[in-house]
Amino acid sequence: MTSWKELETRLEKGQTIDKMEMALLQAERRRWRDVLTRLVAIIQSLAERNIPMRGSSDRLYQPNNGNFLKEVELMARFDPVLKQHVADVERGARHATYLSKDIQNELIDCIGEKIVHYMLREIKLAKYYSIILDCTPDLSHVEQLSVIVRIVAADDTDTPKIKEHFMGFLEVESSTGESLSNLILKRLEEFNLPFEDCRGQSYDNGANMKGKVKGVQARLLKKNPRALFVPCGAHTLNLVVADAAKSSTDALSYFGYLQRIFTLFSASTQRWAILKHHVQTTVKSWSDTRWESRISSVQAVRFQTAEVRDALLEVREKATDSMVITEAQSLTEEVGSYRFTICSIVWYDMLAKIHHVSKALQSVSMQLDVALNLLRKTVDSLVSYRSTGFASAQVSARDLCEEINVDTVLKQKRLRKTKRQFSYESPDEPEGDALKKLEISFFNVIVDASVTSLQERFKLLGDVQDKFGVLINFPNLTEEELAQECETLSNTLSQGDHKDFDGRELALELNNFQALPKAGMTTMEILNHLKEKKLEEVFPNMWVALRIAVTLPVTVASAERSFSKLKLLKTYLRSTMSQERLNGLALMSVNQEVSSQISFDDTINTFAIRKSRIVKF
Repeated sequence: MTSWKELETRLEKGQTIDKMEMALLQAERRRWRDVLTRLVAIIQSLAERNIPMRGSSDRLYQPNNGNFLKEVELMARFDPVLKQHVADVERGARHATYLSKDIQNELIDCIGEKIVHYMLREIKLAKYYSIILDCTPDLSHVEQLSVIVRIVAADDTDTPKIKEHFMGFLEVESSTGESLSNLILKRLEEFNLPFEDCRGQSYDNGANMKGKVKGVQARLLKKNPRALFVPCGAHTLNLVVADAAKSSTDALSYFGYLQRIFTLFSASTQRWAILKHHVQTTVKSWSDTRWESRISSVQAVRFQTAEVRDALLEVREKATDSMVITEAQSLTEEVGSYRFTICSIVWYDMLAKIHHVSKALQSVSMQLDVALNLLRKTVDSLVSYRSTGFASAQVSARDLCEEINVDTVLKQKRLRKTKRQFSYESPDEPEGDALKKLEISFFNVIVDASVTSLQERFKLLGDVQDKFGVLINFPNLTEEELAQECETLSNTLSQGDHKDFDGRELALELNNFQALPKAGMTTMEILNHLKEKKLEEVFPNMWVALRIAVTLPVTVASAERSFSKLKLLKTYLRSTMSQERLNGLALMSVNQEVSSQISFDDTINTFAIRKSRIVKF
């Protein structure tokens, strides 16, 4: 009994025989935790800046050992913890160094797992979410599917905020609608996200994505009719510009001249130096996919016509190659022509109207009602431009031609005559006035094509907004109209016996809602108003309906931005990177705001559990 009591006393005071061993164990644990904290910080810093970590050597103090080991060497010069650790590794006192590529992959995976868990916690608190998907091939010719989840985060203390979380890349073996839909459903199941809570889906305009029968949106709608499909607005605007450019031969030839100007100057450093000497903004090449980006190439010529022409003249005088001289002479005559000047002014005015809308639609905080309002204003602006645009373009073109001392006469191109048979219908009489013909065959055609394409392509977007329009138009509706539209919205957001809210109660809440602080409020502004006045429990159906309306995506711009990170991460020097490492690095690079909130201790605890060698019986 005396021995037992003595042991009890020693345990309380920490004076047992293994006191020194436990103290050494605790000190060793703290030392390893300090080392891992610094290694995790280095990995996060490199990943957020898309800097490669590995080199051709995996040993310290070697010339090509990579950025990770170089950062360790640099920090060891000033930090005593890493200095001691590096010294122990150099003299072989430590068997475990935690500096190898395998440890890098494990730490990257632990950090990525914590980031995903943090975002999933926010998504589950928000309950309703939308998915945004887009595919692109990487450098190793593997199709990568970017998964974005859009939510409206509304905590008890914070105001509602739209967030789009990047959840990683998925390898795509087959790009059919069935394969892609099964792939995303499997991923949502791994995340433990009920697909029944999905209220929106947005993709590009590919047939395998937006197909009405076998597309991804059609297959997902069969499983969840409340997952409303919204086509990408930015892609649609690109197609609008493409339709306008392809509708006129003069438009296609104009962009061909722009590309020839860029090719002539960019093919030689001497010619490029001549161009930079004359202009403030260099000419740009245009993209085949991002048609609204052509405004950059048009703008460089629209406001620097005289300077570009002078540069072409100098190239013609200094060139020794006959092909270059001929090309420079041809482009000089075209750039200085009245026709080319009018085309530049018209295209810049049109692209400027569409470009600003396209950029606005790519915002994360963009809402469906705001997007439709911008598109309607764009259509009205183009319709108004059709009546006055060509006349104003002529005035500006005359002033520009007088500045560069060029005749403001539009020459009529020679018409090709074809033999007419007796049974053929009589063709339309050709227009004799060259200026009038340019207005008919170029200006009217591209403006009409843009307006028509906008109205047709955004019809589906308007159909979705019409169902949610009652949430912002309710002050102007009668009781019967309000009840009917609320019931329509309730039926849209129902599946079987399950409804997100009751239509009759929503109509009653909207009818009894006090006057809005200002007219023309958007859905997000009304949602913030409810939160600010703490009315979400007083108007629960209205609160749910507004959150779902704001959750609906407008574009897949977030997925496109993740592709930019993919190109920075998987370069030709890192083409053999594993999918797990790619996902971990992409999660840290894209979700930097979330990554900065991850605790080092949580990451190290997860890493320690994975590395535990304790055998469980």
